[in-house]
Amino acid sequence: MAKAFASSADLGEKVEKLEILADGVYALTAEGDPNVGAIEGEDFIVAFEARATPVAAQGWLDQLRQHTDKPIKYLVLSHYHAVRVLGAAAFEAESIIAHEKTKFLVEERGKQDWDSEYGRMPRLFKEPDTIPGLTHPDITFNDRLEIDLGGDRGQLVLEYCGRGHTAGDIVAWLPKHKILFAGDLIEAEAALYTGDAFHMDWASGTLDKIKSFGAEAIIGGRGTIPRGREACDAAVEQTREFLNTMIDKVGEVHKRGGTLKEAFLATHEALAPKFGHWPIFEHCLPFDVQRLWDEFDGIDWPRIWTAERDREVWDQLQD
Repeated sequence: MAKAFASSADLGEKVEKLEILADGVYALTAEGDPNVGAIEGEDFIVAFEARATPVAAQGWLDQLRQHTDKPIKYLVLSHYHAVRVLGAAAFEAESIIAHEKTKFLVEERGKQDWDSEYGRMPRLFKEPDTIPGLTHPDITFNDRLEIDLGGDRGQLVLEYCGRGHTAGDIVAWLPKHKILFAGDLIEAEAALYTGDAFHMDWASGTLDKIKSFGAEAIIGGRGTIPRGREACDAAVEQTREFLNTMIDKVGEVHKRGGTLKEAFLATHEALAPKFGHWPIFEHCLPFDVQRLWDEFDGIDWPRIWTAERDREVWDQLQD
């Protein structure tokens, strides 16, 4: 019998925690499930991330509505993965903002990624029949986009920091409060998913750029919210350590002509003592190693994950 995907066997509900990081700045964490957030403008809201289905997103919005009834003007998507975007309809936002490469990824692999992630992580897809279709941004940018929040609330800066978790990840920076919504480019006490990543870029220039913000609070893709400059810098560096350990171990095996399975085992052995107890570690690592192996093979643009390819890689590395 084929071994179930680690996350497909994880069906328990997670405890959610709504945190108010500053006046009108909200984040919802959920024990290793995807984090979401929102920023109040003078008379509107900017929501950050959308969850996997409208029903799942509505659960977050119901909590947000206990604090503010302002309309949602913008929904910002940090990147394209189905679990992050397919709940967009619940927000009824005037506009959906993403990087231009994210728009391309939706068009290139949107349905395949949807099928793939639903198969891997069904618990996140609450009432999947409510998804109206793929989420397409109507505002895109390449480098930087600023939103004036109005009154004395300052600016919200959306910025592309380089290739990382995907080709099109963006962050949302609040200079007034030194709060950074980093999406899946940073994980604090949660394992990295790197199946569509650019590992070498991410571990170097992209993380350097993120660290240069000097954040005092970081909302990463999953896990806890570090507060204070020291804790935020540590979150950046533990993300870098995870990536560099993978690069070192997979690279060593690849260079000596070893096998993908040998690279997986070596990487697992190196990472597990420090990171193995973190959420989604066992689930992500086979896909992470396969993508990094592809990079060492010279495949720059990530291959598309399909439900069939998911099963093939999982069975090869987890037998």
